[in-house]
Amino acid sequence: MTILVTGSTGTIGSQIVTRLAGQGAGIRALTRSPEQARFPAGVVPVKGDPSDVEALRAALAGVDTLFLLVANVPDELTQAFVTLNLAREAGVRGVVYLSVFKSAEYADVPHFAGKHTVERMIEATGIPATILRPGYYIQNDLRQKDALLGHGVYAMPIGSAGVSMVDTRDIAEIAAQELLRRDRSEASLPSETIDLVGPDILTGPALAGIWAEVLGRPVRYGGDDLEAMEQRMKAFAPGWLAYDMRLMLRRYQQDGAAATPAALERLTALLGRPPRSYRDFAVEAAGRWAAASGPDAAP
Repeated sequence: MTILVTGSTGTIGSQIVTRLAGQGAGIRALTRSPEQARFPAGVVPVKGDPSDVEALRAALAGVDTLFLLVANVPDELTQAFVTLNLAREAGVRGVVYLSVFKSAEYADVPHFAGKHTVERMIEATGIPATILRPGYYIQNDLRQKDALLGHGVYAMPIGSAGVSMVDTRDIAEIAAQELLRRDRSEASLPSETIDLVGPDILTGPALAGIWAEVLGRPVRYGGDDLEAMEQRMKAFAPGWLAYDMRLMLRRYQQDGAAATPAALERLTALLGRPPRSYRDFAVEAAGRWAAASGPDAAP
């Protein structure tokens, strides 16, 4: 049995590859630069990406199970559709697709709407798939380090409606479980959808409070200014992506993205433990930051 992991060098994909290594399946890791990739023993790097049809066709030959992660790029929908159609042609028996929490509800947010369209294609064509819908990645907030330590500000304009953030390690753990479950099955398994969420409903002020407690210093919430967030992001990201994130955060502020008790109960059962909390992440991050700054640094 063979599993192909796309996005294999990214935050989620690299963790999935590590979890799959040594589990008895053949693992192929799709990457643009296989000569530079560093994977665990037994993982085979293969050259390609979802925009290169011929390379992807070759990578999918003999694959039984596919992990599909398409980056947030302008042609994300085309890349996903091409990959899924090539997977069907190659005889892939199961797919694990990384979508997004609230994909159907946030119809005016480009990358949410695109992922929901991919979900509809999977359903309409009968591809046996597990659709994973993760919330806002907790680890995104590692980018808040300078604002937190230098200015005492939690600057992401999350709002006050409440968001259930998820740890990327939990995403990778569930994705690996589902890939192995589908790969080891003798027959194609029914499709299903799993919400990947955290145990807390977090607001901007609550997040500032967590960081104040963990860092042992005053931290305030930077407020809901989406224009300022977009301008900050445009300093290091394309304008279309900054605007996409602005639209997502607008919906967070208006409607929130809170997990249901049923979703949390199911995820807890799948993990065999509660999902990781934001506070635990903050404690870990603060410890690493302090260690990197030297023994005299504040926690």
